[in-house]
Amino acid sequence: MTVGNVLNLSADDVLSTTRSVRKRLDLERPVPREVLLECLELALQAPTGSNSQGWQWVFVEDAERKQGLADIYRTYATPYLDAPKPEFGDDRDLRRPRIFDSAKYLNEHLHEVPVLLIPCLEGRAEDTPGVSSAGFWGSLLPAVWSFMLALRSRGLGSAWTTLHLVGDGEKRAADLLGIPFDKYSQGGLFPIAYTQGTDFRPAKRLPAEQLTHWNSW
Repeated sequence: MTVGNVLNLSADDVLSTTRSVRKRLDLERPVPREVLLECLELALQAPTGSNSQGWQWVFVEDAERKQGLADIYRTYATPYLDAPKPEFGDDRDLRRPRIFDSAKYLNEHLHEVPVLLIPCLEGRAEDTPGVSSAGFWGSLLPAVWSFMLALRSRGLGSAWTTLHLVGDGEKRAADLLGIPFDKYSQGGLFPIAYTQGTDFRPAKRLPAEQLTHWNSW
């Protein structure tokens, strides 16, 4: 049985309009646990190396813990967002101010988001040899993206953030939430909320022709 109201979107619609949502997160509307679990059940159908399913999913609703995570995030996000950025030399530079304005908004309001998620994967990333790192994260990241797609199809949104993992931030978050730091790696910090409106559009990306190689570079 489907708990969340599913939007009338095709698979292509969901794939092309699942955005990093920041300013349009509804900070006032509660997110039922049943909807989160429904999205997670779909996400757990994603592939995972050797069918290991070594993932764990930490949802945070408690206001004090959300504030703690937001404080950790801001320690690293604020100087990063305020620092000058190198230019790409193409149309991406035109959209950068809007993106960073949105990111700064999330930085200021992260503690107000109804639910925060930290997906974890068994093992420590730094203990994984470089040649195996793709397989390591490949056992978590497809499921996280599937979760975000499931959110989108139900009128919710999120944003993939990783700045709390800088420096000692991951350890501080692990201590705050009781995550076994020596046994699990954190894959990011995800704000989750219903979106203000559902009329998201495809993003402007570089054309596929500029990024494609056939048979050789």
